[in-house]
Amino acid sequence: MVNFKIDIVSDTVCPWCYIGKKRLEKAISLYRTSHPSTTDTFTTTWLPFYLNPDPTCLSIDKESYMTSRFGAERAQMIRARLTQAGEAEGIHFKFGGKTGYTRDSHRLIQLAKMKAKAEQAGAGAGAEVGTGTIDLQTPVVEELFTAYFENEEDITAREVLVRAGVRAGLEEAEVKKWLESGEGGEVVDREVEEARGRRFVTGVPHFTIQGKYVIEGAEGPGEFLEVFERIKGEEGG
Repeated sequence: MVNFKIDIVSDTVCPWCYIGKKRLEKAISLYRTSHPSTTDTFTTTWLPFYLNPDPTCLSIDKESYMTSRFGAERAQMIRARLTQAGEAEGIHFKFGGKTGYTRDSHRLIQLAKMKAKAEQAGAGAGAEVGTGTIDLQTPVVEELFTAYFENEEDITAREVLVRAGVRAGLEEAEVKKWLESGEGGEVVDREVEEARGRRFVTGVPHFTIQGKYVIEGAEGPGEFLEVFERIKGEEGG
């Protein structure tokens, strides 16, 4: 049995990270289809990145921000390209709403990571840590992507983050307490610095599989499948 360990460096306002997530999931599904009797597992760990590291940038108009950053013509081209790429993955991109500093959204993902570890440890011998059986991060990431990119919600707003956390299966009171306390912020900041330093990440999404195979950008399922098959050949099982 192979446990594929996938580290994903991502930002919650990165459209290509959303697309990359869908393509990875498609690759995993294709792998399982081609290995119908496999007991191989996939463990994903989400790590933070700040596309906009300015902590004063909160709840600003998304369309105005894109225009000021890229210019009107290029912003329109980007929207058209994302619309086309998104539709192929079942994503219905919308470009209204607010954007800004994503630290709190990454703190929410960090809470999910901590809770998953605690639940895994509490499961005892019946659930080996690292087998991918408990994943609370990915549902939170999915809810944040959906809220921001498809529902035009402001994920710099605490109430939006609380709703996303609850929809992903976290307890409302715990999410509120976590967000209000500021917990997890230093860990998120440190992981962002580690991504830029130790992992040499300059753009997202950035995937590292089995600690050594790197896929940069939202590559197609075939790129992931090629790596999965290589690892399968190396580790057997």
